[in-house]
Amino acid sequence: MNDDLYAPFSPRFVRYVAWAAIAVVAVGGLVVAWVAPGTDGRGYAWVDVLGTALLLGAGCAFLWRQASVSARVDTRGVTVRNLLRVKTFDWSEVVAVTFGSGDPWVMLELADGTTWPVMAVQRADGGYAAREAARLASLVVLHGEGHERLR
Repeated sequence: MNDDLYAPFSPRFVRYVAWAAIAVVAVGGLVVAWVAPGTDGRGYAWVDVLGTALLLGAGCAFLWRQASVSARVDTRGVTVRNLLRVKTFDWSEVVAVTFGSGDPWVMLELADGTTWPVMAVQRADGGYAAREAARLASLVVLHGEGHERLR
């Protein structure tokens, strides 16, 4: 098995931005808690601290999820981990890979006539994304019922 061909797909730009944003949110939350010790020097009420911590934690969890989108491939199929859902497709279910000029990410065209987004290959990555889309399309042709159609 060619390891390069079966390497996981993951975006670059959005991953870097999300990890940087997590650092900013975490450090920013700590700085605000330290520099602004509440009203009139009395400190924050526990409910304010809890609410702020929950809000910052939810923001970091969302950013982490965005940073961890991926698509893993093997000889059986592709498992796509998008922002909210994870779905596995056998190669026989995937007919084509499209990456139109206006699409923010790659789309899998499925045998049942539907499409599925692959957020792991994103337009923001430029030439890298185009190469990764072509690699995914070649896997579809190699293993499935697919035909070479990368728009």
